[in-house]
Amino acid sequence: MVQTYCPSHTTVASAVTMKSLKRYVLLSIHILSLFVENMSTSETHYSIPEEMKEGSIIANLATDLSLDVQALNERKMRLDIIANKKYLDVNKETGEMYVVEKIDREYICSNKLSESCYLRLEVILENPIRIFNIEVEILDMNDNAPQFRRDTIYLDISEATPKGDTFSLSNAVDPDVGTNSVKTYYLTESEHFNIKIQTGRDGSKFAELILTKTLDREQKAVHNLILTAVDGGKPARSGTASVIVRVLDTNDNAPTFDESVYNIKIMENSPIGSLVIHLNATDLDEGSNSDITYSYSLYTSEKTQETFHLNPSTGEITVKGMLNYEDFRIYDMEVIATDKGANSLSGQCTIKIVVEDMNDNHPELSIKSFQSPVSENIELDTVIAVVSISDKDSGDNGKVDLHIPGNMPFKLRESSDNYYELVVSEPLDREKVPEYDITFTVTDRGSPPLSDNETMTLELLDVNDNVPQFPQSFYTIRVMENNAPGALLSSLTAFDPDLHENQYLVYFIIEREIVNTSMSMLFSINPENGNLYALKTFDYEIENEFLFHIEARDSGSPPLSSNVTVHIIIVDQNDNAPVIVSPWRAHGSVVEEKIPRSTDKGSLVAKMIALDTDSVHNSRITYQFLQVTDASLFSLDQYNGEIRTMRMFSYKDPRHLRLVVVAKDNGQPALSATVTIKLITVETAVKTYSDMTEMPLEYDIFSDLNLYLLIGLGSVSFLLLITILVTIVLKCQSPKGSKPAPPSRNSVISERNSTIADSTLVSNDAYWYSLFLAETRKGKMVVRQPLPKGSRYIVSSLPRGTGLTDTSDSAASTLQYPK
Repeated sequence: MVQTYCPSHTTVASAVTMKSLKRYVLLSIHILSLFVENMSTSETHYSIPEEMKEGSIIANLATDLSLDVQALNERKMRLDIIANKKYLDVNKETGEMYVVEKIDREYICSNKLSESCYLRLEVILENPIRIFNIEVEILDMNDNAPQFRRDTIYLDISEATPKGDTFSLSNAVDPDVGTNSVKTYYLTESEHFNIKIQTGRDGSKFAELILTKTLDREQKAVHNLILTAVDGGKPARSGTASVIVRVLDTNDNAPTFDESVYNIKIMENSPIGSLVIHLNATDLDEGSNSDITYSYSLYTSEKTQETFHLNPSTGEITVKGMLNYEDFRIYDMEVIATDKGANSLSGQCTIKIVVEDMNDNHPELSIKSFQSPVSENIELDTVIAVVSISDKDSGDNGKVDLHIPGNMPFKLRESSDNYYELVVSEPLDREKVPEYDITFTVTDRGSPPLSDNETMTLELLDVNDNVPQFPQSFYTIRVMENNAPGALLSSLTAFDPDLHENQYLVYFIIEREIVNTSMSMLFSINPENGNLYALKTFDYEIENEFLFHIEARDSGSPPLSSNVTVHIIIVDQNDNAPVIVSPWRAHGSVVEEKIPRSTDKGSLVAKMIALDTDSVHNSRITYQFLQVTDASLFSLDQYNGEIRTMRMFSYKDPRHLRLVVVAKDNGQPALSATVTIKLITVETAVKTYSDMTEMPLEYDIFSDLNLYLLIGLGSVSFLLLITILVTIVLKCQSPKGSKPAPPSRNSVISERNSTIADSTLVSNDAYWYSLFLAETRKGKMVVRQPLPKGSRYIVSSLPRGTGLTDTSDSAASTLQYPK
């Protein structure tokens, strides 16, 4: 049974090995030496295709050879093959012959020239021995594609080869035989080539390349073709090879220039060796056929050849002699380019060289007039200078332009041909720029342009156009009271940017009278340097500030001036000791008070009130005991001065008690005053303070102490009146918009926001009670009246029997503490 298969790979044939042949010979000798009955010499023939799958059954040898299937195993049936591989075997159970390994016909029969290929084998049985010869024919399958010996075929063909010439190509081989071998060839489509198929003596096919159209290397130097070999199998297989045709050059192209005519411009006085032009001729050929040499033609004059050099290899034309625009302006030449081919070809071009005039003369400028110095307030459009310009060249080389720097307050104005005026275009200010260096630059329009310049210095004269300026518009100067007369307070220096007498400054104090006292009596200023001095010693308790103006005036014509406000603040010193005004002391510094022994714990015994005329900080008073008979009996509040009982009196307490209290201010160093209180305890109760307000006391109204109090109150009232008048005058004389001066400090208790005037005291809680004690001893009635929007009160001292005024509409209270 013959089957057809389509192999998928190419086999490599090999000869039967010597080992298989030796085995076959030994087996034959063994068989001949045996006496075998019923030996069969017939031969059984089978045909199978190559490449059958492993395990494929070829035939049933037991059936074909008429053997008993049951006895095959006992008779040790085996299959012997004359080959180097065991491709076939027999099943001893069934007698079937099957494929053990794939069979490649091209490998088994690679050394055989005939198309037939056989596997010869023997079937051997024992008991009795029988041998059967079997011939298995291996049928060819188209399992190999045609293959070229070289993947790339190179051909060199001259571009001068005539049409119709043929060129041999390498043929393809196919291990398959018969119709499965190479049948024909194909070539990729090409306008220059085709193929012709030839048959060899052995029947093999090969192809020849035919030139169907002449070649031109300059158009296409290489042709890439694909040659395909196809076998006759079904389906057919094919193999390809690349055919590369390289076209060889022939000298069939003449050199050509980029342009046929060149127009060149060159400047006169160009240095020798300067490049004029680099000629470039091209030849489409290659090798020596494209090597070019340059030369002058016979039509080029000797003058031109002497002036310009032509490099025969590179085609560069350079300056050889001097070029002078005035002597020779145009040069004509003809250059020939020749290749080095066997039959040389040439091309030519014409060159026209024009010599141009060179800008070799610098422009000139001349300052005809220049005005310097000038005043800084010179009017606009005033002529400062007149300038003329010129250039000896012609054309654009002789046209010139005049310029000045653009960041200056001047401009150029053309007055006539090549004449310019320099005029002022913006206001001048000597204080900003005292002088100008003006550079006149003249430039021609040549290429490259040439220029010249000249610088003139313009000086500005000063004008008194700037007022003196103080660094500050308002000065605040603090002066400690009790200063030494003539002490330097500050230096108030102004600045004037003008020059000479226009910047010389004189300082003045603008006169201003205060209570018939002018500022020049209080202060002095040095007119040359502005140093301010105090002419007297200041007392903070009399005057605590001054406000006036200082003027700085220059010496120009007319003079200019400015002023500045000066605020002098007198700083307080702790130069006043506290004065104890309560309790009242009738005899020296000892105060005697009676207190009932039945007084409850926490009862008020006395209230210490001391006054200090210094500022708030220095007049802040605190109270403390220096001596006390029994520290467990009394307490002293250090801030309000109240002395209260800490417990009730006992029978053990002495009748006479002595307290020494010191009132100390907050200054540095602190000042103080002391008072001694002698307390006498009595068995019967004394009248309360409220009873005392209802009837006059029996003290002698004209006692020495009362006289002193009256004199003190009168002095304080007089000082208060003077202070109020001074304050009113200052307010009337103060300039508008100036900072109001703080209230004057003339009253002895003004640091507590209280003022005594006409027996009226504006007081906080700390004072009204003290005044009550002092006034009631004079037989007067004390009334306290609250002020709106605050916790202060008006405390009034009125004679007994006098009714309340309209200012005391609210209920008067005595001996009451505000909440």
